[in-house]
Amino acid sequence: MPDTGQLGYVGTESPESSLPVRRLSELARQAVRCTVDCCGASSMVAGSERAEDRPAAVTHPDLAGLVSVQLRSGDGPIPAALERGEPVDATDLLRDDRWPDYRAVALDSGVRSSVTIPFRRSGLTVTLSLYSFRPGALEDAPHGPARALGDLAATCLVRDRSYRAALVELDQMEAALRSRPVVDQACGIVMHVLGCDADTAFGVLRRISQGTNRKLSDVASVVVQRRGRGLEQELVSLHN
Repeated sequence: MPDTGQLGYVGTESPESSLPVRRLSELARQAVRCTVDCCGASSMVAGSERAEDRPAAVTHPDLAGLVSVQLRSGDGPIPAALERGEPVDATDLLRDDRWPDYRAVALDSGVRSSVTIPFRRSGLTVTLSLYSFRPGALEDAPHGPARALGDLAATCLVRDRSYRAALVELDQMEAALRSRPVVDQACGIVMHVLGCDADTAFGVLRRISQGTNRKLSDVASVVVQRRGRGLEQELVSLHN
């Protein structure tokens, strides 16, 4: 396995997943640098059924197969570490027959030993897997610098997720504020047509929105554009 400084990712990288992939890539790269006899690493965010919610990074393309075979089979050090919530060590894969598919891919890549360390933070789980060409070379890795790096990466990923959620909420609030004037105008038109109060008018618009599977702001725009003309019968039927 050549240059361990080369970084890659598993699956298709989207704009939404690019930041987590960069975090994971940096984690894997730094973990290799500070772990004796480590020939490569992989890291991923676990716990979701959707592939786009499970970004992963590897320090060499050959290692992508080690991650993929575990995701496909549901068997291997990564699933085991996620289930137990503690590091899982494969001291010598030449003699370890716990995970046949993983073992075959690992040995084909020249990997003789590995250790997977899980990090859990606020509903998010990150795994860091370290690999070595030598058997028994990574037994102390879960207690070394790699653990501190994993703790930091998991904390940063949780922070990033919270920040993205806040941005989405802000966008939704801005959209709601932009649509508020037209909704208020539509309510006024419905109040005039039906002779009802504001709450009843808003309820009528909402029922139209739900019944037609259209945004409330789109329904309101139609009502305003038509000044309620041609909609009287429909509005009355929803009011009654």
